[in-house]
Amino acid sequence: MLTRMNGLMRWFSFAAIALWMTGCSTVVVQPPPGASSSVRPAPAQHEAGTYTVVKGDTLYSIAFRNGADFREVARLNNIAPPYTIWPGQVLKLSGRGPAPATEHAPPVVAKTSPPPSSAPVFEIVGTKPVAAAPLPAHASSAAVAPAGVTHPAPPVSATPAPPSNPAPAVAAAATAPVTASGGTRSAGGVKWRWPASGQVVSRFQASAAIPGIDIAGKAGDPVVAAADGTVVYSGNGLVGYGELIIIKHNDSFLSAYGHNRKRLVTEGQQVKAGQQIAEMGSSGSSRDELQFQIRKDGNPVDPLDYLPSR
Repeated sequence: MLTRMNGLMRWFSFAAIALWMTGCSTVVVQPPPGASSSVRPAPAQHEAGTYTVVKGDTLYSIAFRNGADFREVARLNNIAPPYTIWPGQVLKLSGRGPAPATEHAPPVVAKTSPPPSSAPVFEIVGTKPVAAAPLPAHASSAAVAPAGVTHPAPPVSATPAPPSNPAPAVAAAATAPVTASGGTRSAGGVKWRWPASGQVVSRFQASAAIPGIDIAGKAGDPVVAAADGTVVYSGNGLVGYGELIIIKHNDSFLSAYGHNRKRLVTEGQQVKAGQQIAEMGSSGSSRDELQFQIRKDGNPVDPLDYLPSR
């Protein structure tokens, strides 16, 4: 009898051990915190109408690419002047629609959160942040000056002097060549001048993918600022523009200079009308030329409505 009971006890013991082992085989061991894993989560998918900031972006270049007013982009994202942004930051956009692809490398997150209020403020410039330069005092917007208005004497120019017998005004004939001169014209609170000394070979079309005018020339010709302002973008991250410079003149007006061979100014730099900012080239183009744009409140406008007549 005792022998039989001992046998039953051993059988129950083996059964209990077997059940315990079976239960243990279903336990999933979690890796310790911070341990690496070969399985990476899928990247977050953002809804249409947003943009992820990459190294080299500024708020102005993002708004320019999207056909939006930089002030509206700042408002939508609660960004105050001087409009600091960080790589990896997802911005809401407005304007024509989602931003097209750029030539940037994949986004690199430089910061996971904004700096504390006591930290110095930076703008994203090139490959590293630099202190943002103060912007010039904003001039109030005014109506475009009517034809026949007497303009002030031209400033010292970085481009050749106008010919003694200048070309007829643009409005006289749509096919007449346009040659740059040293004259100026006040429009929209900005005193404009021609940014290059070549002929206009492509006129403005609001529906074009790159809505501006093309000014012919040869590689190395000087490209000058069309008005006083602050450089808010200097880079090559916008597809179709090559080496691009964007200058802010006041809260309403920006001007853009594309296809340069070499950029001579940096973001945050203040420039004067007629100051050389680049060398003409063919970056992003099949020929040497300057692609010139004026944006009013984020919208492209015909530069010939603002530049002085010859």
